[in-house]
Amino acid sequence: MKNLFFLLIFAPMTTFAYQGNPTLEAITSALNSGDADALSKYFADNVEISIQDKEQVYAKAKALDVVRGFFSTSKPKAFSQVHKGTSRENSDQYCIGNLTATSGNYRVYLYLKVSGDSLSIQEMRFDKE
Repeated sequence: MKNLFFLLIFAPMTTFAYQGNPTLEAITSALNSGDADALSKYFADNVEISIQDKEQVYAKAKALDVVRGFFSTSKPKAFSQVHKGTSRENSDQYCIGNLTATSGNYRVYLYLKVSGDSLSIQEMRFDKE
């Protein structure tokens, strides 16, 4: 009975708290499946993308094309999150993970800007291991 009471009181609050907010789990899921379109939903207006030694800032639409191109030549098989945290200066977040792809293994770095209730990807790095 206590468990039922707990679920009835706190489950709606938890659902409401996360409703409509992009989450790091959704971003890592998009990386895991190689879904550039789902990933692009979380792009900032300008995204710094680094793939191996090529680094550039792209507008959101062009960033989608770049990531889509990367995923077409390096089809993701799996993504595992290794570390995540929050920056000291503000509430921005970061995530470090490993991407296994058809062309090899990559260390992935994400920097996420927190603005109100939303997260946006400011920077993505794919470094071949």
